[in-house]
Amino acid sequence: MENRGPILIELDAAEAPADVAAAPEVDAPEGAAMQAALGSMARKRGGGPGSWALAAGGALVSLAVSVAAWDFAARLIERAPLLGWLAAVLAGVLALALVLWAGKEALGYARVARLDRLRARASAALVAGDLTEARAVAAAVAGLYGAEDRTLEALDAEAVIEGAEAHLLIALDARVEVEIQTAARAVALATAIIPLAFADVAAALSANLRMIRRIAEIYGGRPGAFGNWRLARSVAVHLMATGLVAVTDDVIHSVAGGGLLSKLSRRFGEGVVNGALTARVGLAAMELCRPLPFRMGRKPGVSAVTATALKGLFDRG
Repeated sequence: MENRGPILIELDAAEAPADVAAAPEVDAPEGAAMQAALGSMARKRGGGPGSWALAAGGALVSLAVSVAAWDFAARLIERAPLLGWLAAVLAGVLALALVLWAGKEALGYARVARLDRLRARASAALVAGDLTEARAVAAAVAGLYGAEDRTLEALDAEAVIEGAEAHLLIALDARVEVEIQTAARAVALATAIIPLAFADVAAALSANLRMIRRIAEIYGGRPGAFGNWRLARSVAVHLMATGLVAVTDDVIHSVAGGGLLSKLSRRFGEGVVNGALTARVGLAAMELCRPLPFRMGRKPGVSAVTATALKGLFDRG
């Protein structure tokens, strides 16, 4: 075979590198998963004739089940006394457990309500300059955490409240901020990697409810299941009423390159927005659960918390 030498192929023009900036815009991320989760939390459970009918139906069913269980245990005692008494004891244990559970829920709700009352009293004492009330609030907050009241020498209401805040709450604020960052990161990552719409909503809702519970626990609330859901609803209603359910462009730009991120991946963009909304929920819960208003303590910002939470999670490119 004759060797004709190298073959040269002429190109009309060198291939230009891909221009990310020229890529077509995709729909702007809007945090659909967190919007749906907030809607679920804000939705009111109960109220009106429907709730009354449901409560009456539940009570009727419970009564019927109780009577049937009693009849079952009585007949079983006649036929097999040992088994009958065993059934009666188990029924009693179940009833006691339900009573204890209801008591725990009520106690958790009362603890969360106490935090709200303390904050309201502190705010009123600051407005009125009431030194006596401020000292009473400081003592109550110190008692809540089993700490010593170090504000006895303060001579005005502001000094008392600010002293109690500096001594008792600054360290707790740092722990709460870490919880918010952890939840925001988890929600952002779940949104970015979970392709199923309902699955990412469930993940966002679960992470936010867990975050709200942890925030309440850190501040001394320790709500039960129903108390935690009620607190979550208060947070969601607060955000919606104040128009804080949208994430501004500066938050996205400060976290992950803003417009560049939205060009590269809508899923990553949704992750950033959902993470930022989770941070916003956490900060609202922080404000509602904190027993004293922010005075000496630094109130965290959404952009800073989100940027710290998502640092390194999404490459800026």
